Amino acid sequence: METNMTQLMIQNPILTGFNPDPSLLKVGRDYYLATSTFEWWPGIEIYHSQDLVNWQLVAEPIQDESLISLRGVYNSGGIWAPHLSYADGRFWLVSTIVRSATAFKNTINFVMTSAHITGLWSAPHFITASGFDPSLFHDDDGHHYILNMLFDHRLDHPGFSGIAMQEFDPHIFRTIGQRQKIYGGTAWGTCEGPQIMKKDGWYYLLCAAGGTGYSHAATVARSRHIWGPYEDSPVMPLISTRYAPYSPLKKCGHACFAPVSADEWYIVFLCARPLLPVGRSTCPLGRETGLARIEWTADGWPRLANGTTVPDAVMAAPSIAVTAPQSDHSQRIDFAQIKTLPPELKTLRGPLAPTTSSLTERPGFLRLYGRESLSSLNHQTLLARRWQAFHFTATTEMTFAPANFQQTAGLILFYDTANWAYLYSSFDEDKQQTYLRVETADMDHFRYLAPPQVIDPHQPVQLTVMVDRNIAVFSYIQGAQRGNLGEVYAADHLSDDYVKDQGHLGFTGAMVGICAQDMDAHQSYADFRYFDYQEMAVQEDEAYAAVH
Repeated sequence: METNMTQLMIQNPILTGFNPDPSLLKVGRDYYLATSTFEWWPGIEIYHSQDLVNWQLVAEPIQDESLISLRGVYNSGGIWAPHLSYADGRFWLVSTIVRSATAFKNTINFVMTSAHITGLWSAPHFITASGFDPSLFHDDDGHHYILNMLFDHRLDHPGFSGIAMQEFDPHIFRTIGQRQKIYGGTAWGTCEGPQIMKKDGWYYLLCAAGGTGYSHAATVARSRHIWGPYEDSPVMPLISTRYAPYSPLKKCGHACFAPVSADEWYIVFLCARPLLPVGRSTCPLGRETGLARIEWTADGWPRLANGTTVPDAVMAAPSIAVTAPQSDHSQRIDFAQIKTLPPELKTLRGPLAPTTSSLTERPGFLRLYGRESLSSLNHQTLLARRWQAFHFTATTEMTFAPANFQQTAGLILFYDTANWAYLYSSFDEDKQQTYLRVETADMDHFRYLAPPQVIDPHQPVQLTVMVDRNIAVFSYIQGAQRGNLGEVYAADHLSDDYVKDQGHLGFTGAMVGICAQDMDAHQSYADFRYFDYQEMAVQEDEAYAAVH
């Protein structure tokens, strides 16, 4: 963040840490932006801003497990690519639940509505299962349309089969008429995330392209008629960093138009920040949301205002912005000072049951009852928040008296059920000792980082992890005892990129939090006094700073 005498400057991304697939909506002076949450709960996060720079989380529409359940969804399945729109005095939200990742993708596209962005949101209405990344377009002639990427399971056809559209009846929440394929994509590859905007008599079709990694992009086509044919923009792509090895922002794509006035336009877009300044490396913060100014050419095509396809890491703020955005997202949660858990703490695949967590059973503490293991896709007792910086410490104070080796609780760095690093307490029944240990999962290969450290189960213990870019160090303090636990952990393994290099796809980001397991009777509990996440201001090395 920096300023000068005439212009407020801002730093990309505008939403840091695991905030992918932005969908932006302007209603009056207000901007709303929805992002994907995949297997994390509550599902879908909606932010509000009046300047495109400062954002506040205002809604998480998927909170009722009786209406939508994510139990059992695979890692990086669940809620994909939400889309926000506004018509007939209501907010409209469409998204997908993805439940399989084989040659078949079982995709449940649904729509929800609300008179107010903060809810109450309606029950989800099923629309179609033909693909994913749905969006709604409300034409000015009163017709409504649903678009999505058409997925083809046939082995002799490309899986990503282009963009399909069908008319939608908003009164009965059903598609009507025949589905038509309106667009096949471009040479930039995989075409998904379709959305239509109407401007100056043109229907502009904005799509994501090129997959979700370093080849990602966003493309534009247009037509005078809603059903096409659609002509590709000569500015191709609109945005991408595929051929920009020195850009500090990578994986740029999946964009959405963000108008300020007739003469001032922007896009929000998906991006990621790699640990290394040049080329391709891991991005443990996940895919984030950035902002870039666009301009319209004389013949009506959008392009980045800087004349390239590569967005700026530092840019002039929109004219409507008067204050700089928050740059430090440190947060201390004192469980004695709250009555409900803050929205920054998310759970996996569903809410914690009332019998699993309590802020009242032991006043001043959060009590977590252990349930299934960290490998479970169903009922875990885990609360975690996204990493929003490359350098931070996370600390908690825990009291826990396990009775057997199947009871564990502690502090965790977490990407998914197959990839994590866990500082936990448990009990050795042979030695009759309570101990601390660090265990890691690397694509479901498990190992200990150190021998067990004996502690007193009747006294609180402070657990800390320090993350410094690609490494993490765990430590503890209990009375006069203190020290690091185990060897340095490769923290950059908690990333989409590492998971992809091992032959799997991942779309989320690294999280840090607290959890408990009881793989015996689901009855043991741990008491946590606080959870403290503190970002550290550090001077990056000269090579990294040079590209910023």
